[in-house]
Amino acid sequence: MAVLLALTGALLYGVADFVGGLASRRTSPWAVAFVAAVAGAVLVILASPLLISDPTGADMCWGAVGGVGAGIGTGFLYRGLAGGRMGVVAPISGVGAAVVPVVVALAVGERPAALVWLGIVAALPGIWLVARDPGSGRAGTAGVIDGVLAGLGFGGQFAALSQVSEDGGLLPLGLNQLVAAAVVALLATGARAAWVPRDRAALPGVLCGALGVGATVAFVFARHEGSITVAAVLSGLYPAFTILLAATVLHEHIRRSQGLGLALCGVAVALVAAG
Repeated sequence: MAVLLALTGALLYGVADFVGGLASRRTSPWAVAFVAAVAGAVLVILASPLLISDPTGADMCWGAVGGVGAGIGTGFLYRGLAGGRMGVVAPISGVGAAVVPVVVALAVGERPAALVWLGIVAALPGIWLVARDPGSGRAGTAGVIDGVLAGLGFGGQFAALSQVSEDGGLLPLGLNQLVAAAVVALLATGARAAWVPRDRAALPGVLCGALGVGATVAFVFARHEGSITVAAVLSGLYPAFTILLAATVLHEHIRRSQGLGLALCGVAVALVAAG
């Protein structure tokens, strides 16, 4: 069940990034990220009464800390995608999103099985290859910086939300999204970029928010069913779904290196599931 939930999260994150990347090329990426966070917060808060919960103060704090990561990750990922640097931003962010929670898991005493370690070894180069665009290798430091910040943000979110208790329910995730919206607004203001949605081009952010919240809920439930490592590594495979969606919808060609990356991702899933 943990594997299935984590893969569901990866799928939803991948679709959200695909939609958000396209929208960010038509308007301010910060506006799309802000709309996504606000929409996600509204949806989670409205749905919270459907799940019996008793969140503690610690649960809410971890949700807020994760929100800082979510705001950083989404804002810089969308900025990178809007700048046409997907081949640099996506692989770095995907690897970072997987590595940071694994490091945290090891620090708190989690010890993955040998097969899970082999899955991690396959997943990290798989994520890199599937999202890497050889033609974007000279995109400059901007793409690298966006990718590193996005990866640290998403990885920090995964690590923080993995500490929310099973009784925490959805309210910590609602706070997570509210904090993410505030962080996006602050970062955009600091960068002197527009973050207030002023046209319809930012409306796809609502769909991104719904997908992102669904993915985050799936990750949290996967964490409760299994380990931080399994949930984080498999959820970090989201670039593979973005690439597959681009190939299906936009008829983009899957290069040989991407095919190898997809194969490694498949091996990683099998190994982690077996472990």
